[in-house]
Amino acid sequence: MPSNKKDKIKSEKKKAIVRKKVVRRVKQPTKHKPAQEPVKAEVVKVGEKPPIRKKLTYIFGVGRRKSAIARVRHYPSEPFSIVINDKKLEEYFPYFEYQKIIKQPFEAIGKAAVGQYKIKVIGGGPRGQAESIRLGISRTLFLSDSSLKPMLRAQSLLTTDSRVKERKKYGLKKARRAPQWQKR
Repeated sequence: MPSNKKDKIKSEKKKAIVRKKVVRRVKQPTKHKPAQEPVKAEVVKVGEKPPIRKKLTYIFGVGRRKSAIARVRHYPSEPFSIVINDKKLEEYFPYFEYQKIIKQPFEAIGKAAVGQYKIKVIGGGPRGQAESIRLGISRTLFLSDSSLKPMLRAQSLLTTDSRVKERKKYGLKKARRAPQWQKR
């Protein structure tokens, strides 16, 4: 019986909750900043659907490798191109090896690449960045068409390589390298 009372109280509390957006105070105009218009408050009751927002026009995927993080946006309706940090693929990665790593998912599925890939990548070196981009592209391909999963999985393009450099320990030269031992 006590558990039923608790359940009833919880459900009544849930019904009473109302979410509100905070109204910001309007700051007075200054010499450098113009006056801001107040933000209108929007009240949404629990159980009601939130207001409809625009549909996403891109598919998003994240790739990680070592300390590199790549955020990939795939715009399917655009002509094919790969843009990394506002540069073309060939400009950002002039070495063929890294370009080949990035294009691996397209070779794995055996279809012509379609759409524009806008990529923001931070951290790591060029190899880690290329491999993180490869994972991000593979994830966007999988999200756009789930029938591609077996082909991508067969070449382990959907698997995150979680290996990172081991930290240096005190008393040692590197992570495991001990100082040279002297006999005398």
